[in-house]
Amino acid sequence: MSVTEAGGVFRRARGRTLDAFPSEKEREWKGPFYFIQGADPQFGLMKAWSTGDSDSGGDEWGQEIRLTEQAVEAINKLKPKPRFFVLCGDLIHAMPGMPWRKEQTADLQRVLARVDSDIPLVLVSGNHDVGNTPTPETVAEFQRTWGDDYFSFWLGGVLFLVLNSQFWYDASRCPALKQAQDQWLDQQLSVAGQRKCQHAIVFQHIPLFLRSIDEEDDYFNLTKSVRKEVADKFIRAGVTAVFSGHYHRNAGGTYQNLDMVVSSAIGCQLGQDTHGLRVVVVTAEKIVHRYYSLDELSEKGIEDDLMGLMEEK
Repeated sequence: MSVTEAGGVFRRARGRTLDAFPSEKEREWKGPFYFIQGADPQFGLMKAWSTGDSDSGGDEWGQEIRLTEQAVEAINKLKPKPRFFVLCGDLIHAMPGMPWRKEQTADLQRVLARVDSDIPLVLVSGNHDVGNTPTPETVAEFQRTWGDDYFSFWLGGVLFLVLNSQFWYDASRCPALKQAQDQWLDQQLSVAGQRKCQHAIVFQHIPLFLRSIDEEDDYFNLTKSVRKEVADKFIRAGVTAVFSGHYHRNAGGTYQNLDMVVSSAIGCQLGQDTHGLRVVVVTAEKIVHRYYSLDELSEKGIEDDLMGLMEEK
């Protein structure tokens, strides 16, 4: 199934924006709203991880299909509807050029096509989507399949920035693409820095850090020099929150007034967390978020205290 064939739910980002939200209508604050963040459905990892062959062992993904179907069903039941559903990368497990990639992609698109057509999808690229060391070819494949790998959109006076964090991890085979994103990002942040938005929020796959800006370099974070430079740039522009995945566990911390939120996976868990989704409420003054297991969200929905925030003026 191509993006076009998947229907309205795949309003793919083009021209570095998302046409689901016309910017001329969405630049003004209109009151609190919420969205749903998920990460790492990563079709194929659960089998690969269980067999110890995480590179090429992902030849089954029935568990991930069922979990993502449960996530979609839970989201579709929510009242009022979330304004969008963002998936922060590692949509599938098979790296570019690896077996099962086409099949995993087709199955994920089939499941995501069931998301209520009034809940746009926001899709973020992860390392398994564009490769640990992306190339112009792997990035172009992602763009053909899912839409732009980085873009921005306005919603209710909030500026959302979707970034390709793999360029900060290893852009050795695509330096021009990294430079283009960096220049584009500087332009976007200049708008945020002029305080023309109620909030500025970033989505990316790899966290800046897991718990502290000063923590040691790890597979699951950006290197110290990169993370500090990027975080300082965000803070200067007034970005208040960064949402990511990649860690397959819940984590996060603060640096000055920047909230780094790391959400566990819809799919394979590498720690003690449950398969789940994060509910994010945006009010005029703050951004409040809470992680729910898929069972909790399916059976009980969003708790009253979060729902109450959306009634505030």
